[in-house]
Amino acid sequence: MIGMVPVQQTLGLTAILTLIIALVIVWIIVSIPVWLAAKAVTKGKASFGQAMGATVLGPIIFVIVLVVAAVFLDILVGAMAYVLALILALLGWVWAYKASFHTGWLAAFGIAILAVVITFVLLFIIDILLAGALGGLIPSLSYPSI
Repeated sequence: MIGMVPVQQTLGLTAILTLIIALVIVWIIVSIPVWLAAKAVTKGKASFGQAMGATVLGPIIFVIVLVVAAVFLDILVGAMAYVLALILALLGWVWAYKASFHTGWLAAFGIAILAVVITFVLLFIIDILLAGALGGLIPSLSYPSI
């Protein structure tokens, strides 16, 4: 097999470092809406470090609860297990916000909902800015004038 490169040799140190740096950058960006939401709900007591912790802890808890609950509930309730597992997993994610920001359940739900709203608002603003900057070169970013 001349010309074939083993998989181990194709993933070099540069690729691994690039992946790690990219993941950290994405983690920081994704933490911003959570931080802003937590700042609003906790009246300024939330730190960016807490938001980063919640942002990494929430999805981990979500996946673990989803898989474990789906397996065990499938035995007990059948097809409805996946809906119940999803609800439990979302509660696990909210619990991560509750624990990270030292709030009650209602405030943690508020952080979760507000973070989603902030994310959509930021994406909308970025979308408009890109559409203006690119002069409508990308059709999905162009808005008709009213």
